[in-house]
Amino acid sequence: MKVEYLENINEYGEHLVKIFDFDKEEAMKFKQAIQETIIDAKRPLVFSTLDFIQHVNCLLVFLICETDEGVSRLDNKTFFCALTIDGYKQMVRLVEPYCNKNTRSYQYLYDIDTEIDLLFSPVA
Repeated sequence: MKVEYLENINEYGEHLVKIFDFDKEEAMKFKQAIQETIIDAKRPLVFSTLDFIQHVNCLLVFLICETDEGVSRLDNKTFFCALTIDGYKQMVRLVEPYCNKNTRSYQYLYDIDTEIDLLFSPVA
């Protein structure tokens, strides 16, 4: 599983943090990390601490917040995904199909009008 930041992906100047290049086993590990660390233990999750993650050009940290804020950046290397516990529960539900079978489809991990989207895609 890799994580990459893509800048100016369209004519609207939107950006993307992409979690990609994974199989169903890694999708399950990602889902478990979100469930156990954020939802159950109520702690932030530093993506780089997961042994199956390869950072292409950015670091991603998942934070618990009072409102769903989505992804923001500290700089062009460090990104924060700030969601409520309910937002992370929804993320777990969105990731679930990728844990059951290998697929080529993709899924945005939240539906918030922000400058930076978070994409979950098993293919590059």
